[in-house]
Amino acid sequence: MSDVKIINDPVFGFIKIPKGLLYSIVEHPLFQRLNRINQLGLASVVYPGARHTRFQHSLGAFHLMSEAIVSLQQKGIFIFESEAEAVQAAILMHDIGHGPFSHVLENTLFRGITHEDISLMMMEEINRDFNGQLNLAIAIFKGEYPKDFLHQLISSQLDMDRLDYLRRDSFYTGVTEGNIGSARIIKMLNVVDDALVVEQKGIYSLENYLTTRRLMYWQVYLHRTCVAYEKVLIKLLTRAKDLIAAGHKLFATPSLLYFLENDVDKERFCGDEEALKHYENLDDSDIWSAMKVWRQSDDKILATLAADMLDRHIFKVEVSENPISEERIHELATTIAREMGISEADAQRYMISVNPIQKDMYNVDDDSISILYKNGDIKDISEASELLNVQLLSKKIRKYYLCYQRIE
Repeated sequence: MSDVKIINDPVFGFIKIPKGLLYSIVEHPLFQRLNRINQLGLASVVYPGARHTRFQHSLGAFHLMSEAIVSLQQKGIFIFESEAEAVQAAILMHDIGHGPFSHVLENTLFRGITHEDISLMMMEEINRDFNGQLNLAIAIFKGEYPKDFLHQLISSQLDMDRLDYLRRDSFYTGVTEGNIGSARIIKMLNVVDDALVVEQKGIYSLENYLTTRRLMYWQVYLHRTCVAYEKVLIKLLTRAKDLIAAGHKLFATPSLLYFLENDVDKERFCGDEEALKHYENLDDSDIWSAMKVWRQSDDKILATLAADMLDRHIFKVEVSENPISEERIHELATTIAREMGISEADAQRYMISVNPIQKDMYNVDDDSISILYKNGDIKDISEASELLNVQLLSKKIRKYYLCYQRIE
């Protein structure tokens, strides 16, 4: 019997998963749930090919982690087999706590807790199922293990998570400018004083990586149409939650209904097993199925927003470098209220969204990328690069998105 499972991945080719602990994680129901959650949420509204899943991404990150371990070991970096397996397990599960539609549910159906917090809760649940075999993986994931470079492989400026999702998202969206030389970067990784560094020969690949990451954020992840579509969904769920709070009965699967009916914060998530169990049952299909029923609702706002989602009737969006004026918001609310026959207060709460969006591509103070020279010197890439304008990359970019219901 073969001691590995081989999966054919369109991005990296054949991915080998050893039978045993690692393959048991892949087979676990909480990991299989990731098959039902899209990696890029609603980005397929702009890039129809972007329908790959969190499951695929997690396998890709695992593959890159395996490559990184081999590369470091070949350079004399000592990694126990138990450590190698643990860091592979940690990267497999790093996204296991993601909910439907990426980050949309955070601060909509629940608040005060991140998907990273939930990932850790799910890891601990799987660990109980595996009788403590994931203790080391969880310690590395939390940054509590003495070899800090292992944690950096999971969470840092150059972690395997980012190297996979940039390459994978570029592939599935068709944004070819987003393709990065992940193999080259991994081959150039090294460890000095328990910290990841990149050898000098990899500096050009790093320059491309940082530039690419900036492009992918503004061209894909924060594309104005993707943001506007996401706001429709947030307003739809907000309206559903408000209607239920006011005593209305709405169709929803039991797990979705739990979050619509209850005010779930971090304390409740951590103290009520029911909250986590319902969350584990949520995936994209819960919300799509609810939308199909809600579009027939007697509530005009709920029905309109559900139809917007299903029929690709996306909020109109305006992007500005300056804050949106109150006069502009009031003007829109008045127009939408008149055309839809709803109150101005409801128009402003449910049919208009105003959000500042800020993204830093590189933060020298927070998590720098170190370049290792042949003579042993180490410099931050901001000093080492002759071509890269790191000051420009690290500049805080803030844009103001005004999204609102189209009246036609």
